[in-house]
Amino acid sequence: MHLIVYLHGFKSSPRSSKALLTQEAVERLQSQGHSLTWCCPQLPPSPKETIALVTSLIEEQTFDRLSLIGSSLGGYYATYLAEQYASKACLLNPAIEPARDLEKYIGEQKSWHGDDSFYFKADYIQELLDIYIPKISKPDRYFLLAAQGDEVLDWREMVAKYPGATQKILEGGDHAITNYSEYLSDVLSFIDLPNNL
Repeated sequence: MHLIVYLHGFKSSPRSSKALLTQEAVERLQSQGHSLTWCCPQLPPSPKETIALVTSLIEEQTFDRLSLIGSSLGGYYATYLAEQYASKACLLNPAIEPARDLEKYIGEQKSWHGDDSFYFKADYIQELLDIYIPKISKPDRYFLLAAQGDEVLDWREMVAKYPGATQKILEGGDHAITNYSEYLSDVLSFIDLPNNL
């Protein structure tokens, strides 16, 4: 069984377009007989609680292969978890220094999908620092998809963080990777799934 865990970004949800497109592709492969399990939880605001939740979900599953896909802040989490589980990770415009970048978001925040809101606490900054990975151990386990036109995060920091990893750098583009469907096959291929979508 191949367990695929998708981790969404800050203020996002499993209803994000990238999560849904990936889920549809995995479900299509499941219907073709591939032994896959899909997991895309709603992540809590607390980084500590997020890691505890995702670790628990992973440990509850029976699998012989684990692949992580993380978008933005989810990419930061995916990097930490990939180091813990020695698994492959696909990073979609990943956050590199969220402890620095999210300080200005301390306070009440509204989710992108639906009317939900949450409070981002000052304590969460330290929780982000607690799971910081200074340097990845096995670059060949990582695939970076970074858009030069990302209006939220600096793609150059992403490139520098994952030296030696498989990297696809998009000219232009945006933080949401609006044209993600064009690159989904690259993501699937990297985690050794059929990509003839």
